[in-house]
Amino acid sequence: VQLQASGGGLVQAGGSLRLNCAASGRTFTSYAMGWFRQAPGKEREFVAAISWSGGSTYYADSVKGRFTISRDNAKNTVYLQMNSLKPEDTAVYYCAADKSYSVVLRDDGMDYWGKGTQVTVSS
Repeated sequence: VQLQASGGGLVQAGGSLRLNCAASGRTFTSYAMGWFRQAPGKEREFVAAISWSGGSTYYADSVKGRFTISRDNAKNTVYLQMNSLKPEDTAVYYCAADKSYSVVLRDDGMDYWGKGTQVTVSS
């Protein structure tokens, strides 16, 4: 599986962005997906995860109520809708895939990573 994240950009605080993660390969529906982010000088952190069916989702406390993860298996794409953005959301955002939903939740050695997309939120 190859992953390509897109949709990042510069937005003012309070604004919205939607990130996309397009996956290649015919086995996309076998994978749980996650979004992660890394700000300069900080460790990578978990943002959100979604099971292969889309029936289960989980969010970091810092984004709960503001971000929504979803997927369209027919389009091999996972989305991250980000609303009410804050300057502290500024980071490079990455999507990742693993056959185990629990592995995604733990950020514990996922099978595939995409290249990141920069999100910058100005105050």
